[in-house]
Amino acid sequence: MERTALQNLIKWKDKKNRKPLIIKGARQVGKTWLMKEFGKLFFKKVVYINFENKKILQQVFLQDFNIDRILSVFSIETGIEITKNDTLIILDEIQEAERGMTSLKYFYEEAPEYYMLAAGSYLGISINQENSFPVGKVNFLDLYPLSFEEFLLATNGKKINEIITKQQWDLTKIFKSKIIERLKQYYFVGGMPEVVKIFIENNDYNEVRQIQNEILRAYEHDFSKHALLKIVPRIKMVWNSIPAQLSKENKKFIFGLIKKGARAKDFELALEWLAGSGLIQKVYRISKPGIPLKSYSDFNAFKVFLVDIGLLGAMSELDINIIIEANHIFKEFKGALTEQYVFQQLVNNDLFYWSAEKSDGEIDFILQNKQEIYPIEVKAEENLKAKSLKSFCNKYNINNAVRTSMSDYREETWLTNIPLFGIKSYFDNL
Repeated sequence: MERTALQNLIKWKDKKNRKPLIIKGARQVGKTWLMKEFGKLFFKKVVYINFENKKILQQVFLQDFNIDRILSVFSIETGIEITKNDTLIILDEIQEAERGMTSLKYFYEEAPEYYMLAAGSYLGISINQENSFPVGKVNFLDLYPLSFEEFLLATNGKKINEIITKQQWDLTKIFKSKIIERLKQYYFVGGMPEVVKIFIENNDYNEVRQIQNEILRAYEHDFSKHALLKIVPRIKMVWNSIPAQLSKENKKFIFGLIKKGARAKDFELALEWLAGSGLIQKVYRISKPGIPLKSYSDFNAFKVFLVDIGLLGAMSELDINIIIEANHIFKEFKGALTEQYVFQQLVNNDLFYWSAEKSDGEIDFILQNKQEIYPIEVKAEENLKAKSLKSFCNKYNINNAVRTSMSDYREETWLTNIPLFGIKSYFDNL
């Protein structure tokens, strides 16, 4: 597989003031593969330590943070001599090693010449950290499931991906049916690396769904393993409510959908636990499109999106025929899947949304690029109506409106229509 995050690792490697790099992400998004692939491609030697598997090493940092001693332990364990200029040290599942995160501070201060990668799920890195965190002593890289562009690269769609990323809209019109076929595949398969791998090998949608369900069961197992026992039932209730939350016309998170009479204060901790784990992300409402957008966030109103579109389909028990067969996808669960898809393609941006106080007007996403505000309306079909978007732009004098749909690329005086398959490349190239 080709992951665009590999380019971020190359830049990190070449930085003069390099710090240990922590790769964060939900479980099973491909952190281990990415680190090992990077090591294989750019280093003579790779020292790989997995603290979850190597129980005996979980206490290696308890005695002290003597770098020479620690490196000697790693060398003995792996049988590889660690040298400064050609060895990549990978500390996987670092949250399992007591004081492991703290150790990165000493690697930075006392041995910055070593190439040090660390990884762990959000569960361990951001939740229940009792030890000192190396603030300012590490760099971070967030890793998410494969984007649609990465999915194309993985599934022998390099040429299709090329015309999309180069925004050759005249060519995308010619090959639109092929692109839409791939897009529908992505809606079902999603971007979890193990699922994509199975799809590539067997092209079997039933097996794809089986792996997705296994991942979902593993996540639910993590609830009991990592969360406080008293909030596990509430975490499960919030988690199971997500398909219903997203299937609403107004996708603002409603606590009453978790169970009748549910109140925010009863489920806020469970919601934050899921967000901290990387399994969901919140998109907050803004009161108006001012710069910076963060200054206008309303933290009491938000939408929730899942880590992956394929897992959303699995949770919703969405049949493959609903997606693959013509026209069906746009009649069942269409808004939820399409908005989840757009969120996933733009996840590296700070995303917000807007809704009117006393009407049903809503802008699905709003993002800021430099000093420009971009309101984005998401359409599952070739629907070219944009009443709410037009009113919003007139009210706030905005000329950068974007509508993303199955329609072809077109520019109007106040609006640009971007095909759904091209929404990521459009904002990547601004």
